Amino acid sequence: MLFKDLDIIKPILRAVEEAGYEKPTEIQENSIPVVLKGKDILGCAQTGTGKTAAFAIPILQNIVADKEKNNDRNIKALIVAPTRELAIQIEESFAEYSKYLDIKDTVIFGGVNQSSQVRKIKAGIDILVATPGRLLDLANQKHVDLKNVKYFVLDEADRMLDMGMIHDVKKIISRLPKERQNLLFSATMPKEVMKLVNSILNNPVKVEVQPVSSTVEIISQGVYHVPKKNKKSLLTHLLKDESIKSVIVFSRTKHGANKIAKDLEKAGITAAAIHVNKSQNQRQLALNNFKEGNIRVLVATDIAARGIDIDELSHVINYDLPDVAETYVHRIGRTGRAGSSGIAITFCDEEEKEMFRNIEKLIGKSIPVLAEEEYEIIKPIVNVEHRGNNNSSNRSNKGNSKVNRKKTGNHREKRYIKNKPKNNK
Repeated sequence: MLFKDLDIIKPILRAVEEAGYEKPTEIQENSIPVVLKGKDILGCAQTGTGKTAAFAIPILQNIVADKEKNNDRNIKALIVAPTRELAIQIEESFAEYSKYLDIKDTVIFGGVNQSSQVRKIKAGIDILVATPGRLLDLANQKHVDLKNVKYFVLDEADRMLDMGMIHDVKKIISRLPKERQNLLFSATMPKEVMKLVNSILNNPVKVEVQPVSSTVEIISQGVYHVPKKNKKSLLTHLLKDESIKSVIVFSRTKHGANKIAKDLEKAGITAAAIHVNKSQNQRQLALNNFKEGNIRVLVATDIAARGIDIDELSHVINYDLPDVAETYVHRIGRTGRAGSSGIAITFCDEEEKEMFRNIEKLIGKSIPVLAEEEYEIIKPIVNVEHRGNNNSSNRSNKGNSKVNRKKTGNHREKRYIKNKPKNNK
């Protein structure tokens, strides 16, 4: 199926095609016709599935139809997202797809002066993309009027719950007209999200793409079992490979992200850290530099990375394992997008083995082992790729590693040359 087969009006179709898109993704193909018919949607989809276009395109088309009856400039669509970065990217998508339409949009978020945001709202907009806190602030100041909202989108609902935004979300919903179309998207569906679903959606059509327990098959996964003290040197050695063009390194903590970025810079590897303690300008600058290729490595915490959309991201490295197994799936889903292959490498120390077992249990497969933990890694593998099929466990696959060992006194060192994990399907 092509976008032109989805009954999309010509101005939007032209913008979509100019953006380089011809075929809709699964969630776009399944969601766009439903939204055009005015039905509520419950979308279960991971990052990188194209869900923004899945709601942006039909909402724009519906607003065009609405404006033929009433051309007043007021907020007709409200999209709420958990982070500033995600909100910005959603607004950019709306702007791109509506460039041949008489529709205005803007984005509001905290951490910056509100005056320019207020001016844009007062000038008249049809679509507002917002983070919960800033939206409530401006609504309480009477700068935002939500009484005409006809389309409401709640994106990444599970992350909002994780970030403690649920009460703000409920306050926002209480300000909306009762008669409206609701679209809720979430990568996971815990009980708390389902409670929200039941309270705001009206007979929704469920669109589920890539269940959270499955990982993108074109992503090659591998794990290094490595002592915590050796993670720093292992990362540096991996990134000395210039074929790794762009990589997001995930840290569990803000302090850890700062330290990793600092250590990489000392090693001559361009890097920047992003986390919630960084200012909005700092985070946006780091993201822009990464997208433009000015830096190779973006070190991020999970919350700060949520919503970051990078095309052609070759690698994801889990420097620390996440506390929640589902987060691993979100992390590695940032590579291998748009049909490209991707590589996800995980560092696992002794304290993280239980977390690692939980991840393998969730995804239903063993992650190929790239190195054992007994020795300091001198020159680790940097080339991870698919090779054949393997349905058996790789946990003890020591025979696949070519090693050279040398004795220095009473201490043996192991040099890892290359290990290509097989593709588990």
